[in-house]
Amino acid sequence: MEINKNKYSIIVPTYNERLNIALLVYLVFKHLRDVDFEIIVVDDGSPDGTQEVVKQLQQVYGEDRILLRARPRKLGLGTAYVHGLKHASGNFVVIMDADLSHHPKYLPSFIRKQLETGASIVTGTRYVEGGGVHGWNVMRKLTSRGANVLAQTLLWPGVSDLTGSFRLYRKSVLEDVISSCVSKGYVFQMEMIVRASRKRYHIEEVPITFVDRVYGSSKLGGSEIVEYLKGLAYLLVTT
Repeated sequence: MEINKNKYSIIVPTYNERLNIALLVYLVFKHLRDVDFEIIVVDDGSPDGTQEVVKQLQQVYGEDRILLRARPRKLGLGTAYVHGLKHASGNFVVIMDADLSHHPKYLPSFIRKQLETGASIVTGTRYVEGGGVHGWNVMRKLTSRGANVLAQTLLWPGVSDLTGSFRLYRKSVLEDVISSCVSKGYVFQMEMIVRASRKRYHIEEVPITFVDRVYGSSKLGGSEIVEYLKGLAYLLVTT
């Protein structure tokens, strides 16, 4: 990939990701060799030693490349991005999960797609050719697809994967969209893309394969599904 004058701030919210964060950082550095980037780890007071691992990574890669911006306790995903955004020096921002479900090998294709199209947002999708999900049981796949189809039908957002959270934004666009969002948790990603679509931002998609987390436990449960349906109803009324 050609070197370009853009800088990418990669915001990674963490909670108990001690087993994953070092591998994630290694893979980002491996796949973004010719790119100017920083990784901003927003840790919500993990008791498992995540922050200690990040401090070791700072010694390896440098504190200018790995920024630890910790918070005292779990305060929600949306606010983690807002917090990370305050410390981002890049003109583009990538948001991705720490649990390796979002493989850093896709980052070059996100960047390439943005450079080719001039898009304001590039979002990873599991639901087009070349995309998929690895490691989910049939029920989880059906729930995800069903949630996505329901949202597509009701909200018409113009993208195929609403609940994914692996995205690249122009920083100014992310600041604009995030300031108009009110959701917390699982619904937050969906609200972000729906609001961006309503504001007529140029959105492009890149196929990704989502891999269920390798270490640790998933944070998605029955309460998230209830939250999702409430969030869907809210977006239907307000956008």
